[in-house]
This record gives sequence, structure tokens and C-alpha cells, in this order.
Amino acid sequence: MTFRARPKLPIGIQTFRKIREGGYYYVDKTPFLGRLVDEGTHYFLSRPRRFGKSLFLDTLNELFEGSEVLFRGLDIHDKWDWSAHNPVLRLSFGGGSFRDPGALHANVMAQLDSVERRSGVVANYDTGPERFAALVEALHRKEGQPVAVLVDEYDKPILDVLDAPDIARGNRDFLRAVYGVVKDADADIRFSFFTGVSKFSKVSLFSGLNNLIDISMEPAFSAVCGYTERDLDTVFGPELPGLDRDAIRDWYNGYRWLGDEVYNPFDILLLFRRRKFGAYWFETGTPTFLLDTLFNRRVSSVELGGMMGSSELLSTFDVDDMATEALLFQTGYLTITGESDLNGEALYQLGYPNREVRQSLNRSLLRYLVKDATRQMANSVRLRELLANNDFEGLESLFQAFFASIPYEWYTNNDIASYEGYYASVVYSYFASLGLDITVEDSTSHGRLDMAVRFGGNVYLFEFKVVEMEPEGAAMAQLRERDYAAKYRGGTGEVFLVGVEFSRKTRNVVGFEVGRG
Repeated sequence: MTFRARPKLPIGIQTFRKIREGGYYYVDKTPFLGRLVDEGTHYFLSRPRRFGKSLFLDTLNELFEGSEVLFRGLDIHDKWDWSAHNPVLRLSFGGGSFRDPGALHANVMAQLDSVERRSGVVANYDTGPERFAALVEALHRKEGQPVAVLVDEYDKPILDVLDAPDIARGNRDFLRAVYGVVKDADADIRFSFFTGVSKFSKVSLFSGLNNLIDISMEPAFSAVCGYTERDLDTVFGPELPGLDRDAIRDWYNGYRWLGDEVYNPFDILLLFRRRKFGAYWFETGTPTFLLDTLFNRRVSSVELGGMMGSSELLSTFDVDDMATEALLFQTGYLTITGESDLNGEALYQLGYPNREVRQSLNRSLLRYLVKDATRQMANSVRLRELLANNDFEGLESLFQAFFASIPYEWYTNNDIASYEGYYASVVYSYFASLGLDITVEDSTSHGRLDMAVRFGGNVYLFEFKVVEMEPEGAAMAQLRERDYAAKYRGGTGEVFLVGVEFSRKTRNVVGFEVGRG
């Protein structure tokens, strides 16, 4: 009997040839390739980091170069003309530093040097855009076939320096000139494909390239990157035994671009390797700029799970124009959870895609505030213990500890503490960082409840008030008068009412009432 080894997990591998020749699992994305080539010439795709964009681009590279043997057994193999090979000009901005003036130009010139060495053609220009254009024309002339232009992480030289707007603008303007070559060299190009995290407007980066097709939110291409439910059950079936299928879905599924929901591939592969759940994707990058932006714009963590945005808003991104919703959506911290129609215009409900993002982002928000990871983690651990024992006296003391742990200097530099939403967001982030089942602004027949937490079979209903803005006892009074508990009665556990009152003067909890619902 012949023993057939289980395929290997392609963790961190972005090379199509290595996957196909090395005995790794591969989710066949080639059905998308044929459709793209048949239906257009110039394409753009935006997806969060570590979703497989680079692997998809490398697959395109091998396809145009005619690496037929690598595609045997895949969907496109019998549908592609392997007799015609196209030269490929590929740029990638995944590596390198772009903070110094001239660094981006030097990077592009080095990449074009490499193209010249491999192809044997020479373009005698000292400037990036002109050299790029000359190479496209020379490759077409030498090979007798139009060129495939592939650009990976097209926006990284800008995203890396968003905290330095002048450098970001300079990098943007240089890239606009480079990418403009694709428009002017259309006769020499068979196909072009740009990938990145963000969706900079065509005006800012692709000026004049009017036929660039953005497939980022086309339902037919929603699974062009990422793994679907079917992929997990079929391709990765041997890895599933011993893992809770519902937990996998809760932790890592939920990303949606108007089509099928997909899983983050990086998370799934590491889960299969380590056999335990963790925030693998989130931990690969510290969203410092994102956290700075959220706090500078006074965005409450409570708001993050219920934002709205139009298609135009979610596609608006530039150095001087970054809508919060677009930033969160394009980077993968929020995804589309619902759709509605507003006078003929699509309006999208945004929310956390899964437990990993909800839990990890709120944990990071707390660390940003507390500045003491040890104390913040101790508070979180204590919160779970107190809730498990229904120790409300201890919970009141812990809530006070939440706010006492935030440095005084933070309050002196921010006016957000004057709003009720700020206090609620700190409490919410502590609960969310534990991965608990939370609903905010929950609608009932009597109004909207601030926060509901389900834990240990019980339901905890929270209402938050600021005493300088409401009479004493207003939080509990509202919970009882509006009978928010009615919606939650009938379960196997108990329903608890928790009215929490804050003071802007003391910057802490000054009222804490508990009752049964």
C-alpha cells in the first residue's frame, strides 16, 4: 500500500511555483484568472494585508509566462492558450523603506535594473516613469507579444508614511507619474493588475486611466482572495478533525465584499498548524496610525460596530482625505454586514468581521489609553472573574479602576471625556477585549439599550449616564421605566440591570446600581 503524505501548509508562501512544486495545499483561484483576461485589460484590487494578494499576482505572472506544467489539474489549464507567452514587467513595494526623500525613486530604479538584467533589454533613462515606459515598449518589441504589467502593494510607499504628510504626498505624486505609464503605453500592454490595501482615488493615483476596472467590491470576485466555507470543507478537510467548526467561523470568518464571506487565509493556516485559536493576523501588524486616527477624531469604540458608509465614501482615500469608515474598511478592521437603499444609492452597514478583530482591536484601544499593558490585562482578567461570580460590588470597584488607570495627562490633552460615549466606550472595550457576546445600542420596543452582555447563561443590561447631564439615579430609572429587560426574559439564566453613572469632574464612576430584570 502506498502512503500519501498530507499536503503541507503554505504559511507565508507567496510563490505559486513553490506551492505547486512543493506539495502544499492550494485553493484554486484560476477560475478568476480566465475571466479577468477575457473581460478586460486594466484591473485594480484592494484587500487587507495577508489575504493572498501577492500569491494571486504571482499566479498571474506564471500564467502569462506560460508555465503550463504548474497549472495542470487546475480550472484554467484546458482553457488557456499555452503557445503564446507574454513578457511580464512586475513591480512590488512590499519591501524597503520609503521615508527618506529619493528613497522611492531609488527603489523603482533598482527594480527596473532587475527587469533589464533578466530580459536583456536596456532603457537609457535616469528617471523612473520614462525608464518604465521605455522598458514596456522594448519588451513588446523584443518578444513580439504585448506586456503584462503587475504591481503589488502599489500603495505601501504612501501608507508607510501617512504620519509624515509631506513625504506621503511626494511619494504619491511620484507613483502617479509611474502608474500613468500604463495609460500611455496601452498599445504595448496586454494586461495590467494593481493590488494594495487602500483604494486611492483614480484622480490621485491613476489620473487618466479611465478604463481601470476596480473589482474590489464586485460580488463575482469577492472570493478572489481568502478562503470560503467550501474551501475549508473540501481543500482543508484533513485539517479539521479536532477543531470546533463553529469556533473557526466565529474567530476568522466574516469578511465580505458584497459577495461570499471569506476567511483570512493567514489565520486559518496558523490555526491548522498550532491547533489553537489566536489573533494571528492582528498580531502581525501594530495599527499605531489607525489608533492615533481614532483617538484624534474622537471615535468611540462603541461606534465601530455600527458605522454606515456609501460606496463613494468607502472608496474615498487620499493623504488629505481619509474618511474613518474607509480607513477601517479597507484595512480589514470593519467589513460590510448589511446593505440598504437610500434614494437609489447603496448604503452599507459596517461591523467587525469576527471575534479576532473585535477582541484584538478593543484590547489595543485599551492599551493605547492605559499605557500599562500589565495593569490593563489584570483588569481584564479580574472582569471575567467578577462577572462569573456576579460580584457586583467588586465590579463597581473594578470600573473605578478602569478609569483610574488612564493617565491624567490624557485627559488634559483631550476633550472627549466630556461625552457620555467616552465612558461607555472604555467599559465596552474591556468587555469586547475578552471576546464576550455584546450588543450595543440594542433596539427594544421601548427604546435603545446602551449595552447588553451575555455571559455564563445570564444577561447583563447596562445603561450609562453622566451626572452633570442627568439627575442622580437616571440610569437605573431608565432601565426600569422602559423595561428593557422584557426582550431578554424567558431564558434559562437571570437578567441583571446595571445603571452606571460617571462624573466629568472626577473622571470616574460615581454611581453604580444593580437590580434584577
